[in-house]
Amino acid sequence: MHNGSFNNCNLPPWVIASRHFNDNPQPLEIQGVKEGNRFLFEKLATIASQDERALIFNDFMSVKFQLHHWQDQTETAGKSIKNSYLRFLRGWMMDSNSVEGAVLKRWVESRMGITPTYHRARISGIHSQAYFDFSVDVMRGSSRTNAIQSQLDILYEYCQFELPRKYPGCASILLYRGTYDASEHDVLEQLTKREQIVRLNNLVSCTSDEERAWEFGSTVWELRVPLGKIFFYNDLLPGSIMKGEGEYLVIGGEYRVRQVMCTL
Repeated sequence: MHNGSFNNCNLPPWVIASRHFNDNPQPLEIQGVKEGNRFLFEKLATIASQDERALIFNDFMSVKFQLHHWQDQTETAGKSIKNSYLRFLRGWMMDSNSVEGAVLKRWVESRMGITPTYHRARISGIHSQAYFDFSVDVMRGSSRTNAIQSQLDILYEYCQFELPRKYPGCASILLYRGTYDASEHDVLEQLTKREQIVRLNNLVSCTSDEERAWEFGSTVWELRVPLGKIFFYNDLLPGSIMKGEGEYLVIGGEYRVRQVMCTL
């Protein structure tokens, strides 16, 4: 599956998706988002408390996208506004192959230029039936909300604002991914008996807890993820919708993975 030829990021798709980027992480930025929401990020930079910053972020999103007015709208408009970025994060948590999951994967595709390789079925290319079905889910999901791609842009930039504060001095962190079907990933290179270069879907769930990863599959991989390729993590927002799982939503591409041996 080839990556797109363009994106809305400060680096081209083939760089972001490459194993070399993971070995040499660089900051990623969605063009125009921080500049267009300068007031928010300038305000956040003056606040020491992460919980307080999260509340300000939620309030900003509510006002900017009129999420707090959904009760006053007509039935159709009200449903559209009510289904904000939080709805899509919850939908992903329940099923990454849902219409909400499709919308998140489309965001990665449009902003990072990395095409999905799986959504309900393997996607062999943009002209395949599986890609068409994926696009239908994207349209079904996007029709339910107000400017969801713009909401996700700001959510990503907020995540990038917080990550260096959560992991000071770190360019990448160690995460784990459990899978029941490791064969659904393309193996690009076998490095050692337990190490491979694999192509992950353009958005995947990982966890910071190795033991927790075994709950999501019979194969567990250890991988090093650049901070720039973390879209969301469980305690980014107060009252986390992914509470207790140590879950991270990670932008995919080529990754060096090491199979973790079960010690039970």
